[in-house]
Amino acid sequence: MSHSLDLPASPGPRIALGIDPGTAIVGYAVVMARGSELSMLVCDVITTSAKLPLAQRLQLIYEGLSKVIAIYKPQEAAMEALFFAKNARTAMAVGHARGVAMLALANGGLSVAEYTPKQVKLAVTGYGGAGKDQVGEMVRILLKLTSVPRPDDAADAAAVAICHLHTIPTFKPFTM
Repeated sequence: MSHSLDLPASPGPRIALGIDPGTAIVGYAVVMARGSELSMLVCDVITTSAKLPLAQRLQLIYEGLSKVIAIYKPQEAAMEALFFAKNARTAMAVGHARGVAMLALANGGLSVAEYTPKQVKLAVTGYGGAGKDQVGEMVRILLKLTSVPRPDDAADAAAVAICHLHTIPTFKPFTM
């Protein structure tokens, strides 16, 4: 007795938004994967002035990310997980920015995967202790760019998106 298998169609492109959260600078990158080929759709930062009240800075972050989601329509999102800094005030501010970013993603219909800095470095460079220069250079190579995205926050966001696309499987196994 023979069985014919209905294999899943090759998956279409995946579009992932990577975010490197912060209060002064939020890095974001939208990366598309077609099979193992990666390409950059956008890589930039949202900046806020320290002169503004925190609530206005958070509003600017929310509006900026909402605009990116509306324009590029990512299907997936990933963010760098908060690590405990020595400065509690800085950690709190980054926590606020992460919350606003998560709200923008949720309102855009996206769930959020989180990766530690070590996980991102490992996925992009093969070494969890890689430096910023190594991560930036691998982002450049993997995305076939002529230069490393600047500032570092933008490159870090691209690394988060790449980590996500390399970590989450492209399709679920079929069952018979």
